[in-house]
Amino acid sequence: MAASRIVIENCAIATVDADDTEYASGHIVVADNRVESVGTGKAPARLENVVRRIDGAGHLATPGLVNTHHHFYQWLTRGLATDKNLFDWLVALYPTWARIDEPMAHTAALGSLAMMARGGVTTATDHHYVYPRGAGDLSGAIIGAAAETGVRFTLARGSMDRGESDGGLPPDFAVESLDSALAATEETIDRHHDASFDAMTRIAVAPCSPFSVSTELMRQAAELARHKGVRLHTHGSETVEEEQFCKELFGRGPTDYFESTGWLGSDVWMAHCVHMNDSDIAAFARTGTGVAHCPSSNARLAAGIARVPDMLRAGIPVGLGVDGTASNESGELHTELRNALLINRLGAHREAALNARQALRLGTYGGAQVLGRADEIGSIEAGKLADLVLWKMDTLAHASIADPVAALVLGAAAPVTLSLVNGRTVVEDGRLTRVDEDTIARSTRSEARRLARIAAGD
Repeated sequence: MAASRIVIENCAIATVDADDTEYASGHIVVADNRVESVGTGKAPARLENVVRRIDGAGHLATPGLVNTHHHFYQWLTRGLATDKNLFDWLVALYPTWARIDEPMAHTAALGSLAMMARGGVTTATDHHYVYPRGAGDLSGAIIGAAAETGVRFTLARGSMDRGESDGGLPPDFAVESLDSALAATEETIDRHHDASFDAMTRIAVAPCSPFSVSTELMRQAAELARHKGVRLHTHGSETVEEEQFCKELFGRGPTDYFESTGWLGSDVWMAHCVHMNDSDIAAFARTGTGVAHCPSSNARLAAGIARVPDMLRAGIPVGLGVDGTASNESGELHTELRNALLINRLGAHREAALNARQALRLGTYGGAQVLGRADEIGSIEAGKLADLVLWKMDTLAHASIADPVAALVLGAAAPVTLSLVNGRTVVEDGRLTRVDEDTIARSTRSEARRLARIAAGD
């Protein structure tokens, strides 16, 4: 059967390939779910079975954005505990989060995914680690929401087994036992993980953090992930309080602790990594461990400025993450391109920290590296999956910026005219095509109120 083709022409293109190839005016041909060709000028003549031609004049085409860290359930608790650091913020919100159930998780996932997708995200990750007893099939609800929106998805199946009575932060009724957490994680992998090239759903093993997980769960989770051939994800080195906690409890800093439990390697990525010394960075580089950089959340929770320029120079894979919408209320990844550049320029490297093209790479190819999918997504190249975005750059907001990549990263948020995932339309003229935003907004308000009532004991 002949491939169906979509042809996009007359647009600027930032391919984010190994050479950072760009075209001032070029074309992209999509055949079924793959990029067939990309280049300067018009598309090849006499293409067969073209089902759609798009005039991209006034637009910039880029790879779809890749979100490497998020907590979808937090969509229902935005705007709370706005003036607290990480530990105090967690203590304030855990009692509410521990009341979520399956309908809440589904609605929160739809809201989180919708916000990201309408802003250019084509691959998303959710680190979900709160599994209250009797809450229903939370993992299935989240995965179902991703399928509804049409976004490529990794569920980092999280877990916690260190409650308050064991010196952890979450309430005891919000944690699982070691055995139940491992069993449920394995079941999630067996039911949902797809290892194929164009997989829409993958699973990672993801105990929450050193201060909410036992050492034995960390060790056995790493063994499970490698036995199943899936990736590993957790939070690491986010705050100075975490570093102090690790030294007091384990007698070593977070990176050394992670290495002692099998949690460094090319199949691992960590969220945040704000407080990394030279030795930590060297260990990540030596082992190929990746980083999900979350600049807005790091600032919101006053965690600090991650050493992203030093990580990149050391060869560490670095992608971008929204993080939970209770610590990044915008819920959008395209704003992280700008914030990653600006916040890192406040650090030691100043204006040499990051440039616009490095920021775009973090949000695309860097994210693909972190998720172990750099051969499939993250750049616009022949043979790769057709996950791409067409940004409208000819409005008043960008009228006087000649460089479209600089306009995208440093300028106001650009509207998304078209977003393709696996060659299928997810956003058209700024609106989602698979789900209804207004319906999700109504459901969000209803479920957020219900969660608040339950948490208050009403």
